[in-house]
Amino acid sequence: MREQRIGMSAMRWLCDRIFYRPDRRDRGSPADPSLSYEDVFFPAADGAPLHGWFLPAATGAKARGAVLHLHGNAANVTGHYEFVRWLPAAGYHVLTFDYRGYGRSEGRVSREGTIEDAAAALDYIRGREDVDPGRVLVFGQSIGGAISVLLGARRRGQIRGLVVEGGFSDYRRIVCHHVMHHPLLTVLAWWLPFLVPKGFDPIDSVAAVSPVPVLFVHGKADHIVPWQMSQEMYERAGQPKEFWLIEGMDHYLVWEEEPEEVQARLLAFFETALSCGGELVEADAKRS
Repeated sequence: MREQRIGMSAMRWLCDRIFYRPDRRDRGSPADPSLSYEDVFFPAADGAPLHGWFLPAATGAKARGAVLHLHGNAANVTGHYEFVRWLPAAGYHVLTFDYRGYGRSEGRVSREGTIEDAAAALDYIRGREDVDPGRVLVFGQSIGGAISVLLGARRRGQIRGLVVEGGFSDYRRIVCHHVMHHPLLTVLAWWLPFLVPKGFDPIDSVAAVSPVPVLFVHGKADHIVPWQMSQEMYERAGQPKEFWLIEGMDHYLVWEEEPEEVQARLLAFFETALSCGGELVEADAKRS
């Protein structure tokens, strides 16, 4: 029995290492580009303190809305806040934070834990006095996109719109994709995807996000997450939905090559979601 427990613990550790690459290295803060921000801490479901940065809208009390940012699988928030640093100037409050085990957040990262942490972050931002809880949007990138789909399905009555950038549809299949595209792994670790437990796969939950508007964003040259995974989620999702497939772009590359275009596209989606999402979410809340 003891050997079985050790074996299961080792398997969970291996699977976690596949998906999560947290560190505690300080790569800077919003203070470096002279942004206004707050260091915030809020509790996870199990009580572990989670750390994040709240960036207030430059328009103050006249904020258009608030955006919860769910970052990718590597490093920590100090290396990811750049993707949302422009939103305060556009009139949006922002909360970007670290999942358990990342940066200054305590605990050990796990698949279910990241989803619970996203829910805790949503509770925190909706509970702030300076945030209108009826005008909160979610923006998830890469593994944060996968997490955001589960969050949207579970909390659809609490968000007005969802952006999923470079998200994958199935945990086991994304591991299989990487194994099959590396000859050495194919020879030595062809069995690795079968160790990845099923469960919490975005493809199984994306239909439940409706009627919250969803925008799927993916680069057609993405070598980290194949764009077909976003296509699959788009096809499974209910209305209203959009799919922006960007020619020639690798993972995150659009933010370097065409920042104005991606910013404009997200802002247009946010405005549309906020203008029509209220009625849709209110109707959904009444059915629940």
